[in-house]
Amino acid sequence: MKISIEEVEHVARLARLKFGEDEIKTFTGQINEILVYMDKLNELNTSDVPPTFHAMEKENAFRNDEVKPSLELEKVLSNAPEDDGESFVVPKIF
Repeated sequence: MKISIEEVEHVARLARLKFGEDEIKTFTGQINEILVYMDKLNELNTSDVPPTFHAMEKENAFRNDEVKPSLELEKVLSNAPEDDGESFVVPKIF
């Protein structure tokens, strides 16, 4: 076994989760199956495989940074519930 029942109980305590005895045994078995599978993956020779950062090749879809005119102050403040003529007025939060 890769992980013990005590370790699963310890992690459950840290996460403030309460499980029954049967659930702990089930989770221990499931986690061990995952860890055994991970060991199988470690047996593969990946020395010629480049690191993969994303499953699909993607490029950033950023647009060029262009200077454009801003909205008029009156239009921006027109939907504000309260303003002081220059900015939104919001309640103070402490």
